[in-house]
Amino acid sequence: MSKGRFILTGAPGAGKTAVVRQLEADGFAVVEEAATDVIALDQAKGIAEPWTDPGFIDRIAALQRQRRLAASGETQFHDRSAFCTEALAAFLGHPPSDLLRKEIEELKRAVFYDRRVFFVRLMGFIEATAARRIGLEDARRFEAVHERTYRAHGFELVPVEPGSVLERVAAIRRTF
Repeated sequence: MSKGRFILTGAPGAGKTAVVRQLEADGFAVVEEAATDVIALDQAKGIAEPWTDPGFIDRIAALQRQRRLAASGETQFHDRSAFCTEALAAFLGHPPSDLLRKEIEELKRAVFYDRRVFFVRLMGFIEATAARRIGLEDARRFEAVHERTYRAHGFELVPVEPGSVLERVAAIRRTF
């Protein structure tokens, strides 16, 4: 079994969180996703659509960095990364901020993550939540933006195809 820091990514509603929860239950270190928490906090403050504010991207990048630097464990699974935040910025039409660009440069310089990224594919449906207001067609477009972003940064995408949580985790474990 490989040691390292692995990213799980994919479109909203693909099932990443369930996969991450199972990996955590299996004893792996997990680094939580930041965007959902930033959205929830902003909405609790009365900001209905925080993603419309260009500062939204910096809040995500800062929280991701804080969580990334606090993480420990020989094998870590990161629920998203700054590269996902770059994809989000592109999808939303926000220019990448200086903070986000610096974070990405640092990650690349340090070769912080394993070059293999587990790309959790959409299940074919989306369940709406307070933070996830995206429909299936937009999720598919967002999935394509994620793919382009990771490939542009030289990552190898390892597809995690639709299936049960246990099937998806087993596929991940066979790969690393």
